[in-house]
Amino acid sequence: MDAPKLFISYSWSSVDHEQWVLELATRLRESGVDVILDKWHLKVGQDMFTFMEQMVTDKTILKVAIISDAVYSAKADDRSGGVGTETQIISKNVYENEKQEKFVAVIVEKDADGKVCLPTYYKSRVYIDMCDSERFEESFEQLLRWIYDKPLHVAPPLGQRPAFLSDAPTLTLGTTATLKRCIDAIKNNKPTASGAVDEYFTLFFENLERFRIEGNGANDYDEKIVDSIHDLLPFRNEAIELFTAIASYTSTSDFAQKVQRFLERLLTYTNAPRDRNTYWTWEADNFKFIVHELFLYALAVFLKFEKFEYAEALLGPKYYAQADENVGQFSLVNHEIFWWPLGTMEHRKKRLDLKRLSIRADLLLERSKSSGLEFRYLMQADFVAFLRSEMQTTKSTCSWFPETLIFSSRAYGAFEIFVRSTSKTYFAKVKPLIGMADSRT
Repeated sequence: MDAPKLFISYSWSSVDHEQWVLELATRLRESGVDVILDKWHLKVGQDMFTFMEQMVTDKTILKVAIISDAVYSAKADDRSGGVGTETQIISKNVYENEKQEKFVAVIVEKDADGKVCLPTYYKSRVYIDMCDSERFEESFEQLLRWIYDKPLHVAPPLGQRPAFLSDAPTLTLGTTATLKRCIDAIKNNKPTASGAVDEYFTLFFENLERFRIEGNGANDYDEKIVDSIHDLLPFRNEAIELFTAIASYTSTSDFAQKVQRFLERLLTYTNAPRDRNTYWTWEADNFKFIVHELFLYALAVFLKFEKFEYAEALLGPKYYAQADENVGQFSLVNHEIFWWPLGTMEHRKKRLDLKRLSIRADLLLERSKSSGLEFRYLMQADFVAFLRSEMQTTKSTCSWFPETLIFSSRAYGAFEIFVRSTSKTYFAKVKPLIGMADSRT
């Protein structure tokens, strides 16, 4: 990138002022700006007024800094001397040139009433104030940003049109207002916190039915499942926010038990509806994905905040559910019940010829970017769930497959709780999570 060229226009008001301008120009050149200054570039025998006119109108000089003090502004308004001549050129450009950002006034003096000394033609434009010596560095940075076209505040890129403005009806759980009450009650230790959490979990559970997709055997049915999973993302994020508040602000495992019972209720959606005579197994794949994901995030959050008692509440044979959707009997089952193979994901991989190990893992990784939780914490939870599954003395009908660990070769490093477990005290807290009786197990 070529160095930006800047011409400095100023008045020879005093020796001190000339020295100030010279020092400013020197600092700008030290900052990579190709400063054009009369003291450096006006040669013996050159006409001063012609030189200034050429500098102001030179197309290669993209920036002109007007160092404005009382003398400069007075001469500019009177059109007197060299500054007066220069101002006529600048004024014409300011009002007629499309690229008015070529010029900026740098204020170095105020009058007796505290008003900045500016040429009349410039008074409606934004300027840089360098009158205050204590704020000089801040103003100098502002000047540099203007020269390099690198403003401090940049408009963010345009996003997509909000879904609620589309003509198609938008599915929602209607839980946002309830979530806000929950977070407020938990953070402020209000007596209503327990009831607010129950209310949120109940509303989430009941309204999740709105996202049910009835199967039709279409070859591209996986598109509906993936779209539904994406539609559920805002509500997954809400749940993560609540899990985080519980881990951060509560001190009893009562709230962890509420999370456990909430996840237990959600298992209902992984099976066929009781009022349906016909049912296609893939119909529940969006529910199986989101329930599995919510379990992982609840465990991940509790582990991150070292709420090991809370994490323990999510593991072990504590879920009263159907171990097999084809068998109607309910019993206490392990956390393994939250992992189910997804037929639509395998179908999608074949249909689109995707050379991926796991579409579900890809989705989990991509969706983690909006979760507020680094993916390594999700992997850590997945690994703990896997170890606990392997250590179970009694196996349920399904086992745990830690799909996120296909990304373990990335630069995530060792999982934190296992690194910290080199401490015997810390390990004593961790080992119950993975079903170990002692360090020799």
